[in-house]
Amino acid sequence: MRALPVGDRALLVELDDGDKAGALHAELLRRRSSGTLPPIREIVPAARTVLLDGLERPGHFARELMEWEIPALHARVQDAIDIPVRYDGPDLADVAALWQVSEEEAVRIHSAAEFRVAFCGFAPGFGYLTGLSPQYAVPRRSTPRTSVPAGALALAGSYTGVYPRSSPGGWQLIGATDTVLWDPAREPAALLSPGTRVRFVPECR
Repeated sequence: MRALPVGDRALLVELDDGDKAGALHAELLRRRSSGTLPPIREIVPAARTVLLDGLERPGHFARELMEWEIPALHARVQDAIDIPVRYDGPDLADVAALWQVSEEEAVRIHSAAEFRVAFCGFAPGFGYLTGLSPQYAVPRRSTPRTSVPAGALALAGSYTGVYPRSSPGGWQLIGATDTVLWDPAREPAALLSPGTRVRFVPECR
């Protein structure tokens, strides 16, 4: 773990991998909830970093952070969100072929995994979910689609994601859901936030 200064009041904490970044993010939120964390305006996780913005004494906090004992992610218990999915995406056959399994087995593999939102980005409400074994990583499409419908369930690299609204995209589409990922009238507007556990539940194809 390495803490780098960003301006006068922020730190960018670099970690070895996504699991360690997720564990640090979860520990920061736990300490904030318990009142044992110094005031921090924003805590923003990414693939292998966590940005801490709005610190009064970033240098002092960086030294304290190096002494923390951070529990692994699997030691934490949290209710999961179930998202119903129709596994009928146009790229399901291609993904199954990459995995060298049938389409039915590809659905079983994906829906059997328990996912966690590692970080958010790309579009409001879009979460980058981890949970699949590295052997199931898939490449992005060589030619991105000009329009991907809202609710599309997609894979790219080691991540799973659900498009919260229609947009261009190059991920492999394996299914769709009617679950609303982003609703400005809802509080919070985003259904998924970093650290959220997610299960995808197959509907009839």
